[in-house]
Amino acid sequence: MTYRQRLSLFIVVDSFIVLTAIFFGRFLVNASLHVFQLPVIIICLSIILSHHIFSFHFKVYKKAWEYASIGELIIIFKVVTLTIFVAAIAQKFIMNEVYFRLLVVTWLLHMLFIGGSRFCWRIYRDHYLNKADNRKKTLIIGAGSAGTMVARQLLKSKDTELLPIAFIDDDNKKHRLDILGIPVFGGIDVIEKAVTNLNIDHIIIAIPSLSKKKLNAIFSECAKTKAKTQILPLLEDLVTGKIAVNEFRDIQVEDLLGREPVELNIDSISEYITDKVVLVTGAGGSIGSEICRQISKFNPKKLVLLGHGENSIYSIELELKEKFGYLPTEYITEIADLQDTNKMMVVMSKYKPDVVYHAAAHKHVPLMERNPEEAVKNNIIGTRNVAEAASWHGVKTFVMISSDKAVNPTSVMGATKRLAEMIIQNMNGKSNTKFVAVRFGNVLGSRGSVIPLFKKQIEKGGPITVTHKEMVRYFMTIPEASRLVIQAGALAKGGEVFVLDMGEPVKIIDLATNLIKLSGHSVEDIGIEFTGMRPGEKLYEELLKDEEVIEKQVYPNIYIGKAAKLYLEEIEEIIETYSTLDNEMLKKTLIGLANRKVRLLPQPMMQVSG
Repeated sequence: MTYRQRLSLFIVVDSFIVLTAIFFGRFLVNASLHVFQLPVIIICLSIILSHHIFSFHFKVYKKAWEYASIGELIIIFKVVTLTIFVAAIAQKFIMNEVYFRLLVVTWLLHMLFIGGSRFCWRIYRDHYLNKADNRKKTLIIGAGSAGTMVARQLLKSKDTELLPIAFIDDDNKKHRLDILGIPVFGGIDVIEKAVTNLNIDHIIIAIPSLSKKKLNAIFSECAKTKAKTQILPLLEDLVTGKIAVNEFRDIQVEDLLGREPVELNIDSISEYITDKVVLVTGAGGSIGSEICRQISKFNPKKLVLLGHGENSIYSIELELKEKFGYLPTEYITEIADLQDTNKMMVVMSKYKPDVVYHAAAHKHVPLMERNPEEAVKNNIIGTRNVAEAASWHGVKTFVMISSDKAVNPTSVMGATKRLAEMIIQNMNGKSNTKFVAVRFGNVLGSRGSVIPLFKKQIEKGGPITVTHKEMVRYFMTIPEASRLVIQAGALAKGGEVFVLDMGEPVKIIDLATNLIKLSGHSVEDIGIEFTGMRPGEKLYEELLKDEEVIEKQVYPNIYIGKAAKLYLEEIEEIIETYSTLDNEMLKKTLIGLANRKVRLLPQPMMQVSG
């Protein structure tokens, strides 16, 4: 129906409604069918004319009444009240008398008939046109403004397959109340009961301000059911219009870490990155590439992408140029091996970076257990080469990425990382360059993370393999880890080991269970098998030794470890003789030295070094 057709229809219908209200009001006041009298005719003409004038003024005829709400009801109230007021003035001037009872009754009937004619269409649409038995029964968690907005959107939408059945909210004042005709079933603790009793197929978490810890608690309750669980989009995406309120997203494992992300001190970071030359080793890796993405936002003069794998370096170069091509930053690629001392010197001499982020390392624990000599070459010798080249060429800040496995290490990877930390701390004592290390736990989505493995196992139908049911780890996202590394550079005074307060550790079996649930399966369908701990693994990871801990934070959620004793002579001895040792002896030597047991080297080796 065109606007003109719609307008003509409304004018005719409203005229009929106004006349009906007047004549019916006259009948109720005088109990007579003789309504065609002068006062009535004056009222008819004045009310019909005024009604249409005020309706045009307040745009009543342009309203989409299938979405009518309180706002439209207020507009109708204004139109009817002003119309009756004009009729009263007309009576006063023409007849010198105002028929108050007739006008009051007419006002009431006018409001009832006009309002009812509009809202009956919405009622019909909501309860009949949009009613579909095949829609999925949906439980909305959160009966606040966001939850009611979601419910209203789902109720009025013809395209959605979701039908809101009940709310869940921890506010006791809302329990047993109806919101938009939808009952508030109870608090978070009755989610499982609500799903069972109401045959819920779908759950929507509609609390934009929800903390990750609270989200984790809610999801734990949702995971006890078979209903699919989704979450409202980010509040900023809703406000900016990027996503509609009914475009729900699946919960990601990152949402369930139970820790709020670390915010950056933009000013301090900009001061040492903007318009500076920055070099990132391991720039093609999961951490290194994200560091490059984060750094690019601060508009460095040059960003040198150094790595050993040509494909990964090529990929990150293309991505950065495409994403940040509008900035004047120059992206430079260097294919190089950290073990090549001359190459490291040439690169530092050529670009003279202000800041170096050392992200290149071998990180896979079982592989390094089988190849300890490669861990020495890459993690220890490679770090020394880059650090010495940086110091020699006047780099202002050098940030090395370490691991929580460097604390009381039981693996070759952790031991070589701890020894690399010692090299960095020693370099800081004899160089004008500020050398620091940053320690954090497992990174979700990185190449060494357990998450990609679990996802592949789920895709194949299971089972998920977990080494031990009591194994726990600290987790963080790749962007969080990268931001910590960048922030550490701004906080660096030299010689620190920065550690992020990573919240509570996560049990691997809980992580596996959540991933299965998030993938739309049940634990019974996929299954979880325990394979036993691998060589070099620990049940629990630590971020600092007891004697290293400084309780005071230097930045929100960031701590500094105290300086520990450095064993540089022993490290040099390992570097000189590692190729002469068998794998078992090399592993014992590395782990022993990293744990401050310095007399593990064979006696002949000690004589040669002396």
